[in-house]
Amino acid sequence: MKRQRILILSFTQIYRTPRVYRQIVFLKDLYELVVAGFGVFEAEGVEFHQLTEVRPRHIADRFLRKGLRILRLTSRQFEQYYWSIPEVREVLATFKGSQYDVIIAHDLHTLPVALALAANNGAKVLLDAHEYEPRHFDNSWRFRMLYQPYWDYICRRYLPRVDAMITVCQGIADEYARVYGVACDVLTNAPFYEDLSPGPTDAECIRLIHHGGLHPSRKLENMIFLMDRLDERFHLDLMLLLNSPRYARYLQQLKELASRRPRIQFCEPVPMPEIARSINQYDLGIYLMSPTNFNNRMALPNKLFEFIQARLAVAIWPSTEMARIVREHGCGVIAADFTIEAIAEKLNSLSVQEIERYKLGSHQAARILSAENNCRILRGIIADLIGA
Repeated sequence: MKRQRILILSFTQIYRTPRVYRQIVFLKDLYELVVAGFGVFEAEGVEFHQLTEVRPRHIADRFLRKGLRILRLTSRQFEQYYWSIPEVREVLATFKGSQYDVIIAHDLHTLPVALALAANNGAKVLLDAHEYEPRHFDNSWRFRMLYQPYWDYICRRYLPRVDAMITVCQGIADEYARVYGVACDVLTNAPFYEDLSPGPTDAECIRLIHHGGLHPSRKLENMIFLMDRLDERFHLDLMLLLNSPRYARYLQQLKELASRRPRIQFCEPVPMPEIARSINQYDLGIYLMSPTNFNNRMALPNKLFEFIQARLAVAIWPSTEMARIVREHGCGVIAADFTIEAIAEKLNSLSVQEIERYKLGSHQAARILSAENNCRILRGIIADLIGA
């Protein structure tokens, strides 16, 4: 019997996008998968189309493209702007004659072209909204002027046409429902279950770990400054991934700050599937997300779930969705507010017994907060779409 075909569209580097990668793993044994994205990607039984990354060769070309983009956005030529995007044109040209049962569109960036393809072959469209795009960088005047009206237009024109929609957390699902009236299921960024146990805690050396991508907007220096306010028993390791050469200078600045603080060290990042096992040796996973915009306030990132799979206690600022998880499962401490002083107070007051109790909370939550649960949810949504 011929298997149903699914097209997965993502304008990202697939091997650096855990959410997309996990969905490929969830579905590849049940369906014939075709994946389109940037970079190099291989998975057994999966057909991959590598999209072309267009980079202007000359400064003049770059300024011309930027000027045209600003002109189209400020003059509300939203359709012309979208359909001029190189990867959109490539996807349309490559897949318009192909037949699929379901198209999974990752982020709103891929939604209009996914719907255009579906109109030709009757495929169902599942949108996976990784962010709340209309307020993605609403702390930036440039975003509010150029992109907020654009994403609002995309939402109002195209969201009513999707057959199903998922997103990363309840807060973002609620906002899409409130503003645009669309129903949205939640599929978290939880990694696969790891068969681990909490490690022992050394009262004289409590080890903190932060891992993740490097970006100045994340204000990672806050964790370095935090160490000035913590007891001598605390030590911090930073496992940072340099995703772009643009941030090499920022990484160097962080290293210079840390060099004057002997209880901080940098360690090499490990491949995504190895993160939980690699950091299982630590005591607390720490993530201080500044509430600079709506998506940051609602953030529920991979690393929180990786801390839990690693059976660590968790230390966070009171970000809405992360705090919901930590409270529900009793797996860590939440600062009273978004200040270094508040999280320092929480950490300094911890006893070894409390840390081990929070580690146990992560241990008990690990199976619930795993990709395996998300797999069942996604497979159910796809089955309903194909059977509809």
